[in-house]
Amino acid sequence: MADFHRRSGRLRRAASFALAIAATGCSSIGPSTVSRDRTDYLSALASSWKEQTLSNVVHIRYGDTPAFIDVSSIVSSYVLSGDVSAGITVNSNTTSPANAVPWNTSVFGIGGSYHDRPTISYSPLVGDKFTKRLIRPIPPLGIFELIQAGNAADVVLQFTVRSLNGIRNQGTSGGVSVPADPLFYPLLDAFRRLQVAGRLSVRSEKRGGDEVGIFVISEGQTPQEQQDIKFVRDTLRLRTGKDGELVIVFGAHQRAGNELAVLSRSMGDILIDLAMDVEVPPEHVAEGRTVATVRTMSAANPRDRPMVRIRSGSMAPAGAFASIRYGNTSFWIDSNDYASKRTFTLLMIFTSLAETGITPQTPQLTLPVR
Repeated sequence: MADFHRRSGRLRRAASFALAIAATGCSSIGPSTVSRDRTDYLSALASSWKEQTLSNVVHIRYGDTPAFIDVSSIVSSYVLSGDVSAGITVNSNTTSPANAVPWNTSVFGIGGSYHDRPTISYSPLVGDKFTKRLIRPIPPLGIFELIQAGNAADVVLQFTVRSLNGIRNQGTSGGVSVPADPLFYPLLDAFRRLQVAGRLSVRSEKRGGDEVGIFVISEGQTPQEQQDIKFVRDTLRLRTGKDGELVIVFGAHQRAGNELAVLSRSMGDILIDLAMDVEVPPEHVAEGRTVATVRTMSAANPRDRPMVRIRSGSMAPAGAFASIRYGNTSFWIDSNDYASKRTFTLLMIFTSLAETGITPQTPQLTLPVR
């Protein structure tokens, strides 16, 4: 009988402990997942965005079709359930014969389940949005706002601009490299020095219902700054308005002395230009799978070298900044190539600028992840 009481006590304590666990499980698990999920999803989205961009550059390099798919939404749901069971059956046999032994049985069980079922919505880029992302020129005001935000003026302008007031940048046409006008690279150098000196600024204002970009070159304080400002104004044939103001307009040539005419590139133009610099295996060129690389790292002028160095080989190195597989060849950007990483990141920002004013597309494909 004493053994029976000991077993009953242990059962009651176990049941109480199980109920306490169950009660704890009923509390909200959502808050504890936020920091982990946000970091994990951000990392996954950033990696997939880099890989998609690099994949499209390589596809274009081989005359293949680029394709885009956006992640429209991520809904992560968690289900936590549990159950506890306990029971006891006792037969004390108080009236049984002397040779009968009292007996008792006890039953105890605890169980639970946990489910993570995110739903990820994808929007394939087709039709009008696909066309506008690749063909629509990047808004000139957005280009100068990037410079205002601290991005290097020479890198941004070389990447996004065909010409400034008719002074042409280098480019690629039909797989053939078109050199920049002799004054374009010195312009980039002067813009960069003036940016570092804090002499460049940009703002937008409403004029007649339209948003107008105002670019300001403030007066220099040192001989170098004054020389750079004079060079920029003379080269671009600028007659600034009050306080050094210039109106930013889209076009190949200015119509007035206070205009800075920016002929900006589209994302398609930028991707094609970038694709022609990809380092491809020589046998791929010999076999006719692609054309020879337009700009190489051996060019005398650093500005005539690839702005993003994309390498190729049988296998990408571990820890590459971005890598993809195309056919039986790997293509990648080295993690220790800061200049290429910085410019490639800007490329993805340009993608967002090119979409300014485009109506968001509704999700077309939703896949539950099991």
